Amino acid sequence: MKAFQTICRQLTRSKGFSVEPAPRVGFSTSCYSCGRKKTVNPYEKVDQEKYSDLVRSVLSFKGHCQTPESLFEEDTLLYGPVSKCKPPKQGEEARVPQNWFPLFNPERGVKPNATSDATIPLKVPLQRNMIPSVTRILQQTMTSDQVFYLERWKQRMILELGEDGFAEYTSNIFLQGKRFHKALESILSPQGNLKGRDENLESGYIESVQHILKDVSAVRALESAIQHEALKYGGLLDCVAEYQGKLCVIEWKTSEKPKPFIRNTFDNPLQVVAYIGAINHDANYSFQVQCGLIVVAYKDGSPAHPHFMDAELCSQYWAKWLLRLEEYAKKEKNQNIQKPD
Repeated sequence: MKAFQTICRQLTRSKGFSVEPAPRVGFSTSCYSCGRKKTVNPYEKVDQEKYSDLVRSVLSFKGHCQTPESLFEEDTLLYGPVSKCKPPKQGEEARVPQNWFPLFNPERGVKPNATSDATIPLKVPLQRNMIPSVTRILQQTMTSDQVFYLERWKQRMILELGEDGFAEYTSNIFLQGKRFHKALESILSPQGNLKGRDENLESGYIESVQHILKDVSAVRALESAIQHEALKYGGLLDCVAEYQGKLCVIEWKTSEKPKPFIRNTFDNPLQVVAYIGAINHDANYSFQVQCGLIVVAYKDGSPAHPHFMDAELCSQYWAKWLLRLEEYAKKEKNQNIQKPD
């Protein structure tokens, strides 16, 4: 007790006192403060001098930040532009027709002779003879991919509809196409009666092509046969008329699926150029055609897709058609050799 009193007296006598704050005490959950073994950083084992030049070059770069566009530009510079088309099969691009024949006839003009009546469309009757048709040639020379996808579609339809149902389906498709062509012939022919035209307009296919028919004029031929004397093939074309002022071989097609691009029409461009080549060298026709048009109509009345083929595009497809002709001739020759006497 005396000790306590002595301390109080000493404090009272002093003029003042100050208390220094005690140092703060920190608590840490780190393993370092707990006395555990220090974790080894794997990057400390990297040879810094070996990669120092690379690190300095990256850190010293002052350019703009990379964007998707800049990355695409770098890829194009390093690897070339991206090709969105399938690479051609080996040897396919180098194929050229062995027996070349011109598509256009230099001795003919586009306009018909003055002696012929251009107001009445030609309708040359189809002659049954031994020369193959364009349709047969294309069917017999389909690529392996075309055959595969066609067969797969057929098997799927048979699985869904059955054999009899599929036969009825194909028959109905053929009948619809035939009626569609008859309706167009009635509309485009000057002899067609107005009553028949009004009835035909109720068809979904006719409604689909209404915006195309507005640009079709000066009909030269309807459902008319053609024959190429030199190349030995024939066929029956749908129409020859002016489309937006350019004389074309017009093929009317129907489809249940949209075909907005010409590549969706498969072999139809080959059919068109085959007819163009034949009509340009057929003595029944006094004029020449340099363009083609494929019109794909739809049953629900949706606007048809027109695929116009100018002279340059027709020339490209003409070379492919000549190759198919040669392939067909080769197949026919092999089949004749294999046939017994």
